[in-house]
Amino acid sequence: MKTLYLSDLDGTLLNSSQRTSEYTNKVINELVNHGMIFSYATARSWSTASKVTSGINVSLPAIVYNGAFVVDSVTNKRLISSFFGKDVNGIIDEMLAVDIYPNVYSLRGEAEVFSFLPDKMTKGMADFVESRKGDRRTNPVRSAEELFKGDIFYLACIDEYERLLPLYEKYKNAYNCIFQRDIYSKEQWLEIMPLATSKSSAARRLKKQLGCEKLVVFGDALNDKGLFECADEAYAVANAASELKERATAVIDSNDNDGVAKWLLRRIRNE
Repeated sequence: MKTLYLSDLDGTLLNSSQRTSEYTNKVINELVNHGMIFSYATARSWSTASKVTSGINVSLPAIVYNGAFVVDSVTNKRLISSFFGKDVNGIIDEMLAVDIYPNVYSLRGEAEVFSFLPDKMTKGMADFVESRKGDRRTNPVRSAEELFKGDIFYLACIDEYERLLPLYEKYKNAYNCIFQRDIYSKEQWLEIMPLATSKSSAARRLKKQLGCEKLVVFGDALNDKGLFECADEAYAVANAASELKERATAVIDSNDNDGVAKWLLRRIRNE
């Protein structure tokens, strides 16, 4: 049976240093060279995901921005894209009305940017922007009006839990909303995407495109729930959220102990 193996990155395939280990690189590269169909699905952009996985020789399309884009990992071209309609303007308006200033991800022509107001950043937002120093997507703007420009596909807020919770409660059923703390910074995030945008919907499309009969996935966080639900087998790393472990086929070794690579090696050897 032709199987697509799909892994989350942060907290799953990546270790706590936000890299793939030499062991993971070696194992996955050997398995891919022998025919394993492997890729990843991440909340990261292609820009940052491709850097932290540079040791892995994966030539299949990758799912990024929690499913907003599927990117050809060889040509770097977007194969599948998902955008908001004009309704996104109302979401941004409501955020601004309560002094919450989002990172707005959009395409302007062919340029992918994330726009923000530098003088309105929370500490969490400032730390995030600093972590992306040198990233050509970075787009500080002078006025709130500029946040509405381009084809918007993703909104991200980093603020206090109590301030973001009302927005999450309002929009969680109308959009794909992810409300969780970052595993590294522990800052509270609220991410909002079009309702049809998700890792799971992108995974189903990729599975069909590749002609696979089976989907096996790996994850650690709440944004992997949909991915677990649509998979034939779903494995949570030992450091995963309890809620995800409850939905898993099984719990495997942690991200810092190369859990995904070790499991893949055992599976392929036993087939």
